Amino acid sequence: MACDEPAALSGILTRQNSTSAVSLDFQPDADYKFVEALEDRYKCAYCHLVLCNPHQTGCGHRFCQQCILALRELNAVPTCPVDKETIKMHEVFKDNCCKREVLNLHVFCKNIPNCNSKIMLGRYQEHLQQCLFESVPCTNDGCCDQILRKDLEEHLSQHCKFREEMCQYCNKYVVLVNIKNHEKNDCPDYPVPCLHNCSQTILKKETEKHHTVCPEVEVDCPYKQYGCLVKVKRGKLAEHENSALREHILQILDKNSQLEEQITDLYKSLECKEIKIQQLAEAIKKCEQEFRQFTQLLGKNSNLMVSTQALASHLDKSARLESQVKQLIQTANQQQSKLDLQPLFDMIENVKQKIALMETYDQRLVVLEGQSSKHDLQINIHKAQLNKNEERFKLLEGTCYNGKLIWKITDYKMKKKEAVEGRVLSIFSQPFYTSRCGYRLCARAYLNGDGSGKGTHVSLYFVVMRGEFDSLLLWPFKQKVTLMLLDQSGKKNHIVEVFRADPNSSSFKRPDGEMNIASGCPRFVPHAVLENTKNTYIRDDTLFLKVVVDLTDLEEL
Repeated sequence: MACDEPAALSGILTRQNSTSAVSLDFQPDADYKFVEALEDRYKCAYCHLVLCNPHQTGCGHRFCQQCILALRELNAVPTCPVDKETIKMHEVFKDNCCKREVLNLHVFCKNIPNCNSKIMLGRYQEHLQQCLFESVPCTNDGCCDQILRKDLEEHLSQHCKFREEMCQYCNKYVVLVNIKNHEKNDCPDYPVPCLHNCSQTILKKETEKHHTVCPEVEVDCPYKQYGCLVKVKRGKLAEHENSALREHILQILDKNSQLEEQITDLYKSLECKEIKIQQLAEAIKKCEQEFRQFTQLLGKNSNLMVSTQALASHLDKSARLESQVKQLIQTANQQQSKLDLQPLFDMIENVKQKIALMETYDQRLVVLEGQSSKHDLQINIHKAQLNKNEERFKLLEGTCYNGKLIWKITDYKMKKKEAVEGRVLSIFSQPFYTSRCGYRLCARAYLNGDGSGKGTHVSLYFVVMRGEFDSLLLWPFKQKVTLMLLDQSGKKNHIVEVFRADPNSSSFKRPDGEMNIASGCPRFVPHAVLENTKNTYIRDDTLFLKVVVDLTDLEEL
């Protein structure tokens, strides 16, 4: 019976787009104890273990999916190990009927004899997640103990050295192994002796406050400003004041004498300044008299006076000022025989020079303003280019060229909430490459699931992007891809899915746009497993995803 799937399992592993998913319901390499003897028809003809995701060949024998892949990789023309018939890959199909029968076989729990449960093989992993006799890691950070699930609660509450206990002083919860260190160094309510040996026990948080009243602290004498430089303990300050009363009075009298001398000097200085003020006042009166005489002299020529006043009030209008200057010159020429106006002429000439200089400054100011605008425009262009270069440098610094991507997703709760509310359905990783001139790739994640995994799983997909060297690369993309959710406990209990790119799929052809259609696992990991506090896939609201491209048979440019 021929398979209806594209390319008849040409990549052996079933590739999935964002609408379907295949996941194993049991671990293929585990040592299962079957309730009834395992029949040969449920054994793989290659590895002789229970069939995992069974596929049937044209000659009628059944193999595990991975075994079919192994046969094909070992021989260019794979043959059946039972009857030596050539295995034609287009005749291989997935035997779902056999798979259902295998998943319904009953096995004993691996924790027998403590656990006597008999479970369907398809529910075996689900049972281990609940089995009371399964060994599980302690969930407290720092604890590496393995405990039976039934004893975990008691271990967490009574025996674990890394459990949290309430501090007897500040009522805050602290990890048990750190509680002594907390009390001595961090606890604000921990009682400590006074540093000055005043025989009082005080709270650590009140140390500074106690310092201001401690009777053993040395303080300055209150009469320091008058010259007493004695330092004495606060508790004996009154005794010092009483014993040194005479010295304090003499110091105060001496200070008063110095102040009286300073006051006398100030009075003398004030008298000198008053004399100078009187002299200045007399000089001002003399100047006023001379100014009146000069005004009377100019009053004989009213036209000249009017022109002078107009000149003073319109210095900023050069054209009008020049006209007034000409009138002043004509009038001055007419009256030159009567009055010597040479100082006035000199002043007018000086004003004309200042006006010409101001006009020159105005022209230079216009030119400088234009140049400043051009410079501002160029500076803004350079700033924009600099920001663009900085973003590009940051992207290049974090780019991998070995076919591997470690994707750090922070703020998981907030991003999942955005996905649930439909604001941001999916997120993309930074691009990575198979080599410096290789394929440009990225990952895409739906934190609230996509397709068959919507609302229950995290969906993870692999994306082929348009790159700079696509015209030099071989198409379609044919490499094996591994998708992983990394365990942050250090025990490497990673969740892994592997598939090989289907060369007949549009997801792996040379991209026409910015990127191809994503391809991967809609049901990559259930939310219940990912967010379970007993697991360590999420820590500090952060998870890590890894994508690895097999570069074994990939030629570099």
